[in-house]
This record gives sequence, structure tokens and C-alpha cells, in this order.
Amino acid sequence: MKLVNVTNSYATLVSKQLENTDARFVSVYSYGKTLVVHSTADTHIDIILINKSRDIKEFEVAEVLQELIQRQPNDPELQVLRTPGVVEMTLPVPLPKKETEDKDIETTKD
Repeated sequence: MKLVNVTNSYATLVSKQLENTDARFVSVYSYGKTLVVHSTADTHIDIILINKSRDIKEFEVAEVLQELIQRQPNDPELQVLRTPGVVEMTLPVPLPKKETEDKDIETTKD
């Protein structure tokens, strides 16, 4: 199967996610009858798979992870929560060092 970007069809969902969460980027995909919501915040990446008629299969999780964030389901940093018909995955994003902190450290050494 293939991920099809259907974000424009879910404008209300996307705008509510952006307004009410720390997400900076939200995309919605169709993966057959499975809906995939991919959001990115400063500190984490969330991917949610939803299928109202059946449980999410392991190969679906693996293919979506590979396509969206180039990761495997057994990645030790990946947190996975499974419930009937829903899989939620969270990957922490390391905070980048601030350039001003690096410059302050260099100037204080002189």
C-alpha cells in the first residue's frame, strides 16, 4: 500500500491540532482504510495510526515508520502505545544547542 497525503481533507483536525497542542507541523495520510496522523513538535514526533474496523497490523506500523521518519518499530527510542484499532508512536527529538550558549562559553574562557 501507499501513503496518500489527505491533509487538505482534514483542515479542521489540522487546525485544532496546531492550536491546542505543541505541534508545529501536522500531516494526515490515508493508508488504505487506515488513517495516519503525523505531527512534529520541538521536542517530539508523533505518529498515530487509526483503523475503525480492525487492529493495526505490524507490517503497517513498519511501513509507515520507514516512510515518514526512516525508523524501524524496534528502535529503542520509539515509544509505542497499542489499543484496539489505534497505534500511537512517539519519538523524542533532541533539543539543539543554542548558538548563544556556545558563544558565551567561548567568550568567558578568554
